[in-house]
Amino acid sequence: MARVLVLGGDGFCGWPTALHLSAHGYEVGIVDNFSRRRIDAELGTQGLTPIASMADRLAAWKAVSGQDIEFFEVDVARDYRDLLAVIDTFMPGTIVHFAEQRAAPYSMSTPERKCYTVNNNVSGTHNLLVALVEARRDIHLVHLGTMGVYGYDAAGLEIPEGYLPVVVKGPDGTEHDRSILFPTAPGSVYHMTKSLDQLLFQFYARNDELRITDLHQGIVWGTQTKETRRDDALINRFDYDGDYGTVLNRFLMQAVVDHALTVHGTGGQTRAFIHIQDTVNCVRLAIDNPPQRGSQVKILNQIAETRQVRELAQLVATMTGAEIAFVDNPRKEAPENTLRASNATFRALGLEPIRLDDRLLEETMEIAQRFKGRYNPAIVPARSLWTKAQRPGLAPEDRGA
Repeated sequence: MARVLVLGGDGFCGWPTALHLSAHGYEVGIVDNFSRRRIDAELGTQGLTPIASMADRLAAWKAVSGQDIEFFEVDVARDYRDLLAVIDTFMPGTIVHFAEQRAAPYSMSTPERKCYTVNNNVSGTHNLLVALVEARRDIHLVHLGTMGVYGYDAAGLEIPEGYLPVVVKGPDGTEHDRSILFPTAPGSVYHMTKSLDQLLFQFYARNDELRITDLHQGIVWGTQTKETRRDDALINRFDYDGDYGTVLNRFLMQAVVDHALTVHGTGGQTRAFIHIQDTVNCVRLAIDNPPQRGSQVKILNQIAETRQVRELAQLVATMTGAEIAFVDNPRKEAPENTLRASNATFRALGLEPIRLDDRLLEETMEIAQRFKGRYNPAIVPARSLWTKAQRPGLAPEDRGA
């Protein structure tokens, strides 16, 4: 039986992935340090859905599936030796790496959170790569990256899967064909850490012949998967706050409580989207189709479709009758952009992505309706500002006036 270790397996993507792999016959272990739960306490927020303790989650999964999942409490970014010990003990064939601070607004909110995001994400990734080398086992690493490494305007081009073919002209006019990483244009400290991850992967794949798949994922929407629906103790996170709530979940929550859908700026931002069920399906497909040892990093775009934010708001408004309100954009970004990206590899592997027009949008509304008693309107506004000039109380010279 194939063994998979899921780092960050208590989180929004990691938990349903661990259950999905267990349900498909993998022997699964989870590594987590509960940092996401501590951040909830730090921010004074709670997700819409009640999250059981890890012990209760694993007991519920055992009861409904008959399968055990091992749990290891380790801080991947700080406890290198403990991480290596888990790898040596569990002996996975694949490690799925979700153990990174995932919210762009949180990463931009304070100097301390900027530092934490870089220290946690980059150190955690590098600790893992060093551990894979030292473990001296042929372990396939599957990493959850982000479409945000590409930036959000490809000038009408379709973004390829990670690599861009270019022609370099030498001093004598000779042309040389090259394949380079698609140029990064991170829009936040969080996205910057994912861009740095790419460089770490390229080095260790070349220098130590590690087998690495990097999944550039779009914004995840939805809450439940087939496995998390099987018991209330297995339910997944539903974040709607200004730091961790993804835009569509925030709209759905606002619609349920008769609040206007708050669109930042013009709403002309184009983003890539994917449902949480497709996330877990894609991770499994990536595990089942690893790169060869000694090959370059395999980069796949993990998306279903691209939409403008105001288009999403209109979709939800049409479905629910909610009003739309345009508010100031806290991010430093163009008011309008285009975005096209290839997802050819996953489609060739059999993925038939769930689209926003499908009925699962209504299932997400059902979750929002069911737990609306836990809704806290005070945590919805986006309070993290991207630039110093946006912050109130600055002297004119500090605003660049």
